[in-house]
Amino acid sequence: MAKCQVCGRGPQFGNRVSHSNRKTRRRWNVNVQAVSQYDADGVRTQVRMCTRCLRTAAKTAK
Repeated sequence: MAKCQVCGRGPQFGNRVSHSNRKTRRRWNVNVQAVSQYDADGVRTQVRMCTRCLRTAAKTAK
């Protein structure tokens, strides 16, 4: 679900470390936003893209 359709970034995994130094697995989800985007034909489509790709797309659109 939390996967960018532009760059393919997905969740990353690691350890949650408690105060007593116990390790349990956790995950960091990608900040994915639903964005309307125009393709080359001028058709508007809805894409789920991460905020890093969103910032890059804003730079190239200007």
